[in-house]
Amino acid sequence: MSMVSSDPSILAGSMVFSGTRVPVRSLFDYLVAGDSTKDFMDDFPTVSFEQIRHVLQSAEIAIEKMAA
Repeated sequence: MSMVSSDPSILAGSMVFSGTRVPVRSLFDYLVAGDSTKDFMDDFPTVSFEQIRHVLQSAEIAIEKMAA
């Protein structure tokens, strides 16, 4: 199962956590605001820790590639 997905019929194609309508961007908004992943999971219980970990690891890899 994919951890994230994009579908034009869900939030105009925004990247969401698979099986939810929770935008991936919301996770980064929480983190930038100083909230924890636990806070995020408390507010969005349909998102699993595995999905959060996948998104953060993917972001780390993308940033490393940009810096290379």
